[in-house]
Amino acid sequence: MKYRQILFLLTITLIFATNALADKTILAGGCFWCMESDFEKLEGVTDVVSGFTGGTLEEPTYNGNHEGHYEAVEITYDPNKVSYKQLLDYYWVNIDPFDDRGQFCDKGHSYLAAIFVANESERKIAEASKSHVVAMFPDQRVVTPILDTSTFYPIKGAESYHQDYYKNNPIRYNAYRWNCGRDQRLRFIWGDKATH
Repeated sequence: MKYRQILFLLTITLIFATNALADKTILAGGCFWCMESDFEKLEGVTDVVSGFTGGTLEEPTYNGNHEGHYEAVEITYDPNKVSYKQLLDYYWVNIDPFDDRGQFCDKGHSYLAAIFVANESERKIAEASKSHVVAMFPDQRVVTPILDTSTFYPIKGAESYHQDYYKNNPIRYNAYRWNCGRDQRLRFIWGDKATH
């Protein structure tokens, strides 16, 4: 074999091996700008994409119709560096699990928190994770549901500015996050466990 053919085959093998290590999950926690920002800081997470899921409407849009959908993020992660359980542990301390009207200053169905599971293994881990949070707060009602994964629709086209919003618009993003009271509420609920 020629050198270029060997190099090509090694490259293809590496691509498939790398992709084999990647796993994905979908989580909703209110504003997808904030969820994207928070999860991209977690070691082992390789990509976070903002979008919609959970509804029946096809091709929902931010400025148009997204009725029935949750603002959510699709998280790609390396399970050799961060487990699904660790992702959920991190998720809980980045949401308000008691708010049945939305998250922080954002209210309405699309801002509700939810864990979307792809299979029974994820469901068992998610239920155990939720039970742990319930036990931590015996005097409060944890309302975050565990739902079956449905089609995830990434934000795209003219609305692509929502992807990496916190990186591309840091002043506006930080002003929004502060004014929304997200971090203040997270510290109130979770204390030193809050990640921001």
